[in-house]
Amino acid sequence: MTASTPALALLTARKVAHTVHSYEHDPHAQSYGEEAAQVLVERLGVRPEQVFKTLIVERTDRSLAVAIVPVTTMLSLKSAATALATRKIAMADRAAAERSTGYVFGGISPLGQRKSLPTAIDDSALNFETILCSAGRRGLEIELAPADLVRLTRATTAPIAAR
Repeated sequence: MTASTPALALLTARKVAHTVHSYEHDPHAQSYGEEAAQVLVERLGVRPEQVFKTLIVERTDRSLAVAIVPVTTMLSLKSAATALATRKIAMADRAAAERSTGYVFGGISPLGQRKSLPTAIDDSALNFETILCSAGRRGLEIELAPADLVRLTRATTAPIAAR
């Protein structure tokens, strides 16, 4: 498969082992992450906790950052703020997230974003040989080693998911 998104182009250019999984996105789906997890669990037999969502947050100084958590959880704003070295965070405005990353909401990949942002990944990712995250388009997921995602995003790992 040729690189059809900036995330896939980055993985190809850096020669990072990965697998691309695609599915027919339902435009009526209530949650993009839950839709992806349901399809991937059924199709691949992965655990739902292996499927991660990419969230764009706004820090106290109004700069943006990335938080990556399992789709089965919510983001702990307090824990994520600590991991991202700020006093407080809030979910970023949808338009600001799209502008900064270059991706459409519901298909924001942690890789190949237009601007490099500080990133925190929930440390539960390290419990798996591979995890899945958006490849940069709704209905397109990347499976890769969590260590590769951490390295490519220069992320901090911390317990940022509310359980």
